[in-house]
Order: sequence, then C-alpha cells, then structure tokens
Amino acid sequence: MRITVLGAGAGGTAVAFDCAAHGHEVRLFDFAAFPENIAAIAEAGGIHAGGDIEGFAAIAYSGHDIDAALDGAELIYAVGPAYSTEPFGKAVAGKLSPGQTVIVTPGSCGGALAFKMAAGLAVSDDTVRVAETSTLHYAVRLTEPGHIRVFLKLKAGNLLAALPGSNTQPILDLIADVYPSMEAADSVLQTSLQNANPIIHPSVTLSNAARIEMTGGDFLFYEEGVSDSVGRLIEALDEERIAIGQRLGITVLPDPEMGMRQGYMLADNYGQAYREAPGFLGIGAQPELDHRYLHEDVGYGLVFMSSLGEQLGVATPSIDAVIEIASIVMARDYRADAPRTPATLGISSLSAEELGAL
Repeated sequence: MRITVLGAGAGGTAVAFDCAAHGHEVRLFDFAAFPENIAAIAEAGGIHAGGDIEGFAAIAYSGHDIDAALDGAELIYAVGPAYSTEPFGKAVAGKLSPGQTVIVTPGSCGGALAFKMAAGLAVSDDTVRVAETSTLHYAVRLTEPGHIRVFLKLKAGNLLAALPGSNTQPILDLIADVYPSMEAADSVLQTSLQNANPIIHPSVTLSNAARIEMTGGDFLFYEEGVSDSVGRLIEALDEERIAIGQRLGITVLPDPEMGMRQGYMLADNYGQAYREAPGFLGIGAQPELDHRYLHEDVGYGLVFMSSLGEQLGVATPSIDAVIEIASIVMARDYRADAPRTPATLGISSLSAEELGAL
C-alpha cells in the first residue's frame, strides 16, 4: 500500500518507520519550517529506529512538496500535536481523492472534525474517509535527525473512530497489519476524551515548573517528576474527564487502568505507577516551559474539556484551576486563545445525546 505520513516529528517518524518496515511504500512530508529531520531521512534514504521496534526502513520520499508526498497515496496519516492538524488539513485541501483514507493521530480533542473543516470536507462526507485515534501508538523520541528511540509500541488501548462512524471497522481492517491491537471507539468524542495527555502533562509540568526552568529539564519527567502529591493532581483532573464522558454516555477509562492495558504501566494508581511505569522509563523532562505540554495540552486539550463540561453542565474546577495557573505562569490567556472548542468545531449547540452519537 502507498502511505503518506504528514509530520516528521518523533511520532510521524515512528509511524513512517513502522509502516515501511511492514513493507509499505511510505512518503514523508513536513513543512519547510521543519527541515532537519526531513533532510536527514532523505539523505539516508530511510529511518533508523531502536528500542521496542528497531532496524532501518527505507522511505520512498522525504521532503516538503505536498504533491510529491501525496502521489498515489491510499492511506494518509496526519501525525503531530493538536496545532498541526489544521495546517495539515489546509495543505491537502483540494488534493484528496475519493477512496483515500486519512487518520489523524492522535485526535487531540476533535482532531477528525478539525481536519475535515480545514480540508474543506463536510462532516458527513465519506468519499474521503477520515478517522482519529485516541493517542499516538508509540512512546518515542527523536535521538538525532533520522533516528528514533521507541520506548514502547502500544500493546492495546489505542482507540480509533471514523467520522462518520460507519467507516471505523473498514479503516481498522485497512491498518491491521501494522496496528493489530487498534480498537474501535464508539465515537470521535470517546477517542478525544480517552487521550489523557492533557490530564498528565500540565499537572507534572506545572508542579515541576521551577525545576524545569532552573535545570533546563535535567531530570526524568515521570520517574522524578511525579510524586504522590502530583499524582493527586492528575487524579483530580482525571475524575473530571471521566465525568464528562459519563454525561455523554461514553466510557472513559481512568488513565492508570488504560496505561496498564497499553503496556505503559504495571499498577493502577496515580503516583508510584507513573514513577515505575516501564513505558515511561528514561523519558526526560522538556528543556523549558515554552513547550507543547502546556501549549497543546492546556490550550487545546484542557480548554476543550472545560468548554465541553460547561456545555453539558459538568463542573470541572480542577481542570479550570490548571488552565488558570498555566495562563498565569506562561503570561498568556489559554482560554481566550482557545483555538479548538466545541464552538470552533461547530458542535456547541448539540445535546449530550447528539454529541455522543458523533
């Protein structure tokens, strides 16, 4: 199969490597503002990986020409932080063909909706099939341009939902050789809410803000950054995320429970389980606070959850507190910026029953 991967960060590079290692012809695209990894992969002719998946995989194209990247594509992955979804959608607008499939991974709170809007596709349009996943299928970091370390490829617990949902199973069948453990979600709101990054990353980052600034992130994010008190903060946010799902009639698993299913964690608690999680061992903290752990996970994730909770009449005081503190610490108003909310996605007038059926 001809596969195009949009996004050459660590996640996109892992997706490209894994698909190519399974025998698919893979083309990798990123914007010209991000040349380093793209150039290294083009020069080497492929990607080097070590860790849970390893080896060298040849890549057919690595560059900044979107038309060359999309040439003959049957399956397209849009891989990156939430703020990359709309730019990728705009980049392919008018260039997609009937029968193609696009997977936004991870969906990061409404990713499939956001991609469709940016690409000029109606929500109900399934001539181009669009889906999203609840999380990235890897714990992965770039170690140098063209090289990745994969701490974990998920064993289970990554959900996929198409928009409309009738396409979910056909898309799961399409990707089953690379992702046999991918599971069907009830809806794109289940995939959105099951992503716990907005619950974890801001809690740990804000609780370790001084340490990040004073050391340049010279510590292990989970092993040294999650004390039991930090775990209580994660748990408080998680309870509110789960409550939003309950109001929608959607099952949202507590993060430690999902982490055990995925292979990240060995125990079902919010403190020690993160510190000793095999999937998190060795992952360092970010070098500065100006990072996606706040900009994406607060600005997109928590603001979306708070707005959705308000729409549904579900109180989110802990989530709201973290949004406010992050805004003060970063000297920006994440709630006012709010690039992705139910309102921006055109779903703010829907009832709980209508939202749950998306």
